[in-house]
Amino acid sequence: MSKLRSLLLLILCLSLPAVAQELPTPPSLAAKSWLLVDVASGQTLAAQAPEQRLEPASLTKLMTAYLSFAAIRQGTLKVDQTVPVSQKAWKTGGSKMFIQVGTQVRVDDLLKGMIVQSGNDACVALAEAIAGDEENFAQMMNREAQRLGMKDSSFRNASGLPDPQHYTTARDLALLAAALIRDFPEDYAKYYSLKEFRYNNITQPNRNRLLHIDPTVDGLKTGHTEAAGYCLVSSAKRGPRRLLSVVLGAASDSKRMQESLKLLNYGFQFYDAVQLYARNEAVATLKVWKGEQPSVRVGFTTDLVLTVPKGFGPRIRSELVSPQRLVAPIAAGQVLGTLKVSLDDKPYGEYPVLALAAVPAAGIIGRMIDTIRLWFN
Repeated sequence: MSKLRSLLLLILCLSLPAVAQELPTPPSLAAKSWLLVDVASGQTLAAQAPEQRLEPASLTKLMTAYLSFAAIRQGTLKVDQTVPVSQKAWKTGGSKMFIQVGTQVRVDDLLKGMIVQSGNDACVALAEAIAGDEENFAQMMNREAQRLGMKDSSFRNASGLPDPQHYTTARDLALLAAALIRDFPEDYAKYYSLKEFRYNNITQPNRNRLLHIDPTVDGLKTGHTEAAGYCLVSSAKRGPRRLLSVVLGAASDSKRMQESLKLLNYGFQFYDAVQLYARNEAVATLKVWKGEQPSVRVGFTTDLVLTVPKGFGPRIRSELVSPQRLVAPIAAGQVLGTLKVSLDDKPYGEYPVLALAAVPAAGIIGRMIDTIRLWFN
């Protein structure tokens, strides 16, 4: 199913078609690279140089958080366990949560220190707890990046400290942030909306200032180095819709905040999300030859949502294209056709349609009967 998910994502991330000429011009941002994505559909609503490789700075911590949440789910790390603070973690430069060498720190506090306070020391402590050392953890980061489809990313450390071989893109960061929200919704809700955290008698505010300005924003992460500039990956949920913006290389903290809000407001103002089919809803029932059942229901294993210009929903049309003959056996999840979607008679997207249940091959007599019937069809 991971290959199918990647295929769907590839299709959904295609640029919007010619109807875009009827839309107001997307905002121009004072940044090196940016991207606005509707999370439900995966469609790109605005972009500038989204595949340009740039230094991610502390946006790297999104991957460190993803692997930390995965380790907790797998049981190799526990939220309430304590982790020893090594000399390396304590000495790590840059932003800190101010953990002390030789002490024990709860994983829950390390997560808050990393996500809210952007503590590089917390990142190293988590990396060592999960992988033994930061070098092994960086290998885990790169494997996970490949699995998620982040084709233009390379990680060398857990915190985002500068390294010539440490880079990513706005597109890859959007993939990562969307995966974090999708795969770990409870952890995301618990940590990323925190506005401040106090540790070692030091209170630090969340550097994502949008949390304090827009109540619909509930994450994600800031980043800054001299080379990277000021960066922000942010997400907002207004009603049923969630948008995700990535702004890289802004000139200041206030500018990355303003430009991110500009992107989010544009997406909510000028686009609608339209659900064509719900998860496991039948798009059609297709005839099956030589099977234990004479037909199979086809559809999607996730909601099929399209993002369209506001008010364009009624102008969507779809057509199912499938092979003339389906012959058992058919596996659940097997691609059995394509749903071709158009908007104002212009192609808008093509989505693989799946078998919603398996159809085993019939017995020898059933297969023989259908073989004879096929002679006359």
